[in-house]
Amino acid sequence: MSIVLIGVNHKSAPVEVRELLAFSDDACTQALRTLVDGEILREGLIVSTCNRVEVLTATASGRQEEGAHLVTNFLSVSRNLPLSKFDRHLYSHNDSHAITHLFRVASSLDSMVVGEPQVLGQVRRAYSLARQAGTAGRVINRLIHHTFHVAKRVRTETGVAANAVSISYMAVELGKKIFASLKGQTVLLIGAGEMAELSAKHLVSAGAAKLLVANRSEEASRRLAQEFGGVAVDLTDLVPALADSDFVICSTSADHYVVTESMVKGALELRRNRPICFIDLSVPRTVDPAIGELPNTFVFDVDDLESVVTSNIREREREAERAELIVQSEVMQFQQSLRVLDLGPSIGALRQKFQDIARTELERQRARLGVLTPEQERAIESLLMSTVNKISHPVLSQMRRSIESCDSDALRALRDDFGIEE
Repeated sequence: MSIVLIGVNHKSAPVEVRELLAFSDDACTQALRTLVDGEILREGLIVSTCNRVEVLTATASGRQEEGAHLVTNFLSVSRNLPLSKFDRHLYSHNDSHAITHLFRVASSLDSMVVGEPQVLGQVRRAYSLARQAGTAGRVINRLIHHTFHVAKRVRTETGVAANAVSISYMAVELGKKIFASLKGQTVLLIGAGEMAELSAKHLVSAGAAKLLVANRSEEASRRLAQEFGGVAVDLTDLVPALADSDFVICSTSADHYVVTESMVKGALELRRNRPICFIDLSVPRTVDPAIGELPNTFVFDVDDLESVVTSNIREREREAERAELIVQSEVMQFQQSLRVLDLGPSIGALRQKFQDIARTELERQRARLGVLTPEQERAIESLLMSTVNKISHPVLSQMRRSIESCDSDALRALRDDFGIEE
């Protein structure tokens, strides 16, 4: 079995492309069932965040190229996009390179902000969705659990996360740069998930005077507002809240613009054209970019936040070097475990083949033995299987040594000699 990973991230594609490829949770489970065909693509998982969309598959050995082609077409068909819209932004990794990439992603070494804590939770969520879809089998199960182990090692054995900042923190820092200070400002959070909660914590610390919260679930918006001393507002009637707000952070999973140009025009009239700043953390974007063309408005998306990160960069880079060494050593360990995983069915099949040969021969010679008691039958069967096990032991040991020494040619020759399918 091979591992193939195809995707885009904040380094390879702008948000305008990433949002076209993004999957909601509901869309993800159905898409995975469509993706995994059981022949070439045996298992699958999709990581879809504001900074990346990646499809990870366990692919039949020797068919990586076909697998990559199927994944690329899957993205085109499932997202209803022509390949020309995104193919030049795609990257593709196979086997050790795919494993390395996943370990780096989960350890936040490939993030916009090295060490940010949210990405591991996003990988956990992707794995949960793959399990719900029934597309996480023995390879992805083992790979993801090893990924969690690597991320834990990086977090506990290095200081890569000690000075890390989240995207939510970056959004608040950008707001502080725009307004000089958030003290006395009214802030509107659209969305009430983890990112909104983190934003609320940073906003309160930054001295925001008033916090408004709007969300599709009124209960969620009331809970978040109550936790931080804010006020829940109606998502279906945002104009009054926008008119009251100086700073808006939007982090929802909607697939359409939640804040539209007409809403903001109405709010600006009520604000008497006092400036208002929007930061859109959603992918797909949920704040209409056209709003940025209106007077006294500022609109930023997740790609704009990258330039904000300036603090603690050198320290994080030093710790990241240590983390990269951990990743590389763990990649080798995982590849070894994967080879052993592949060996199990071959050893089982070969042992079964030996036993079948012995039983067939016993059956062929059975008439010569005459009438046997049940005890004699069991004794002959036991003797036969014991002899087969002793004879097959050197062959099975050679298979194990071939795996341990990464001698794929010797292992393939043994499989071919005994007619064992890979």
